[in-house]
Order: sequence, then structure tokens, then C-alpha cells
Amino acid sequence: MPAPLHTLAYIVANRYKDSVALMRVAQRLLALPDVVNATLQLGNAANKEILQEAGLLGPEVRSAGPSDIMVVVQARTGAACEAARALAGEQLSGRDEAAGGFASGAAAGPAASTLAMAQARFAQESAGAAGGTGGAPGTGQANIAQISVPGAYAAAEALKAVKLGLNVFMFSDNVPLEQEVVLKQEARRRGLLVMGPDCGTALIGGVPLGFANNVRRGPIGLVAASGTGLQEVSTQIHRMGGGISHAIGTGGRDIQAAVGGITMLQAIELLARDAATRVIAVLCKPPAPEVAVQVRAALRAAGKPAVVLFIGADAGDGAARAAAKAPPGTVLRSVHTLVDCAAAAVALGGRRKPPGNPAAPYPIAPRPRFAASQKYLRALYAGGTFAAEAQALWARAGLRVWSNVPLDDAQALPDPKRASVEHTALDLGDDQFTLGRPHPMIDQAARIERLLAEAADPATRVILLDVVIGHGAHTDPAGELAPALREARRIAARRGRQLGLVGFVCGTELDPQGLAQQEATLRGAGMALAGNSANAAWLAQQWVGA
Repeated sequence: MPAPLHTLAYIVANRYKDSVALMRVAQRLLALPDVVNATLQLGNAANKEILQEAGLLGPEVRSAGPSDIMVVVQARTGAACEAARALAGEQLSGRDEAAGGFASGAAAGPAASTLAMAQARFAQESAGAAGGTGGAPGTGQANIAQISVPGAYAAAEALKAVKLGLNVFMFSDNVPLEQEVVLKQEARRRGLLVMGPDCGTALIGGVPLGFANNVRRGPIGLVAASGTGLQEVSTQIHRMGGGISHAIGTGGRDIQAAVGGITMLQAIELLARDAATRVIAVLCKPPAPEVAVQVRAALRAAGKPAVVLFIGADAGDGAARAAAKAPPGTVLRSVHTLVDCAAAAVALGGRRKPPGNPAAPYPIAPRPRFAASQKYLRALYAGGTFAAEAQALWARAGLRVWSNVPLDDAQALPDPKRASVEHTALDLGDDQFTLGRPHPMIDQAARIERLLAEAADPATRVILLDVVIGHGAHTDPAGELAPALREARRIAARRGRQLGLVGFVCGTELDPQGLAQQEATLRGAGMALAGNSANAAWLAQQWVGA
């Protein structure tokens, strides 16, 4: 029997770091010898509930407030716990890290203590950089505030930004729904946009915010309530030779009936007026029926070619038929997949040949020889949208798939962390898997553990993985994953089996990690690559015989 773990738990009072920064600190603690688990969470009610469910909400952290950080470390030795405490103190006392790839115009020097001070400093420094006089109209005027504070305070800070005439990119989560509604209604009244709360991705005028990719500028405007979905569509547009004018995130709750799609409808109107945008594409999980009708009506009224993807919904649903009649010449296409959304938008915008050498082709990989015991597909996703899209595609093919984030509640896994059931699709970025571990887009240790466990299961035929690159992601996810892919193949081979490894990379050659290099590393480790999320799901489905 293994020795019991040592647990260290304490509060860092009145210290705020956004969730991505806390994940990165946890990643560094996990790299220490003998540290098994490390979690750093803000002391809000939602995070305490997560710790409670994991049996980690001890008296040492129970009294933490929303602006405090709860630190819980489990290690094999007491000395390892103390080493983790020292490193955590060093990391948490440093200057705040930007979440993922957040753009920042902040100059060196003491931090501004209010939004108004930051806005004034931005204008002053911009004017100085422009020579102080004679700048173009609008020079030096910031128009977006990034909000990344505890959810209990986020709406109040965002409202301050709105009253200063600023649009808002709201990375903060755990914002009460009623506060989101009031905030968005006030912003709409003032002609401003609130992206979020819990908005992880946007591209505004070519500037990536949050988890985003480097893509070509162009005539296609995107609106999305999905972070990884926006990443996949924007990168596929780039790889097809198209480009993005703006990609506007809304936050996942925006499409609920209580919010009424306020940001999504505003974003469509903004893109309709934007001279640089010739095509509009909208993607999200199925909205509330009344919101779906309004979204389709707004796209038709925009007077520009448009594409709509409600992931998991029937492309010919009743909302489409109930939408307002299109003005003459308007085109509105409904699609089923993220790559189809990209392809339709590029086609409507006027396809052109990609600059430089085209991307390497993705030939259909030879099917491995599977043993009779190997029957099931195991999908280990980092992106929740990819898990949703795949489930929708597999359901249409008659494949019954269990999940921790099921589209059909009847297919909910009984215990996702312990075992898969038949065909299984996991979102390993969900809270139940990231407690004590960084998100798999930042550190794949937890996903690698599950990969090796699935490889040892004699019933596993195919393992499907996504690899997301870009701002905020791991600096070399393929390099981290490749040794585990080789080990998974060896585990199966020692038991007389071949294992099907299928995957895809979401990103571009302009991203810091480099698309071609990431794909070459994965191919070298034995992964069969598809060029996009839908094709990867299709190939995995073919290999399990559905």
C-alpha cells in the first residue's frame, strides 16, 4: 500500500491572479519532485464547492474570500510540500501575468489603480509617441477594457469601464447572471459591447485576446459563444486562404433566454456596419429558440452573406424557417461543422490562393489491425467545443457515445474520472479534471495519464486527441505529447494489439509553436492526423466501424 500523501493548505490573502496565471503557477509546482497535486483557486463559492467535492476544502482554506487565493498541495514528503510553498510564494508575489495571449498596451512603471487613471495614462503616452500633436482623429483613445478580477467584483469593474465609454473584454467568470444582464443592457444603451463574462477568445482588429491564434486579416467577421470553436474556425479560414476582420466572443451564457443574445446581436450589427467585413459567420451551441430566431433575422437583415452554425442542432431547424425574410441578394447558409463554417465563409468572401507554400495534405492513414477485443473509441479532448461537435457528428452516424459533457443527458458518464464506458468522449478541460491540475491546453499531464490508461484497456481501439496551439497554450504541446503517444503504442503492442491514434492540430504557421512543426512531431510519434476537428472525428468513427 502506498504511503499517505502529505497535504499543505493555506490562504494567500488579498492577492488576485486570473485563472490562467494560477494554472501556470500550479504547473510549476507540479514540476517539483514528489509533488502529486497542486491547485490554486480564488476563494469564491464555486471554487470552494469544487474543492469540497474533491475532499480538499479543509479548515485551512474554508474562510478564504473571493479576493484570496486558496493553495492546496499534495506531495509524497513534507519537504516537497515546503518546497512547493516556497515556489508558490515566489510566483504569487511577482507581477501579474497576462491571461494567455491578452494584448496589453501597458507601459513600464507603477500600475494604474483605477480604469480612469489607466485610460488617461494610455492617452498621454500614445500622444507622446505620436509627437504630442497632430495625431489622427482618435489617436491615443483606448476603446477596450480587459476585465480579469474575481467574479464577485467583475461586473462592477466592467460597469465602470462602460461608463468611461469603453467596450469590455471580460475574462472573469463566476459573475451572477442577473449582473451580466444589467451590465449588457447598460452597455447596449450606450452603444458599447461587453464580451463575456467567461470570454476566453477574441480577435479585434487583428489583435488576439485570450486564447487566440495568429491569423491573416481579411473580410470575414466572426461571432462566437465558443472559445475553441472560434479558434478552429478562424484558423481554418486562414489555412484556406481567407482572413479575419474581427472575431468577437460573447461568453457562453449570452445565448440563453435570460440574456437574450444581447452581445451576439450587437456584434452582428457592428459587423454589418463595418466596411472591412464582407461576410459574417456565427457559431455557438444551440441558443434558446427565441434567440436563434433573432440571430438568424439579424444575419438576414445585415445585408451581407452570412453563415450560421448551431453546434448539434439541425441545420434546417424551425428557427431558420421562422426568421425574417431576407432582403434581396442576401445569402444565409446553415452548416453542421466548424470546418464547414470556415469553408462557407471563405467561399462567400471570394476564395483566393493561400500565400507561400500550401499546407501539407492529410492523406487517409492506413487502418491498423485491431484485435477482436478492441471495440471502442476514447476521445480525450482539451477543447469542450470539439467534444460537442464530435458527439453531434457521431450521433448522426448512429454511434452511442458517453461523456462528462453529454449532448444527451442520458449519456452522462457515471464516474468520468475513474473509467470510460464503451465509446467515450471526455472534455478534460472541465472543472472536474482541472482541479489540482492546469488546463490541458497548458499542461497535458492529466491527459497523458488518461491516454496511457486507455491504451492499457483491451477494449480500446481508437484514441482521439486535439492539440491546440497559439497564445496562452503550451509552448510545445506536440513535444510534450509525443513520448506518451509512443508509450501508448508500446503498451498495446506488449499485449499483442495495435492502437489507433487519431488527432488534429488547431492553429496556424504564424503561431509561436508553428503548425508544421507540431504536426511533424505528432506524425513521428505515430498519430494519424486529420486537417480539422470534424475530419478527425470522422476518421475515428471509420476506424471503430460505425
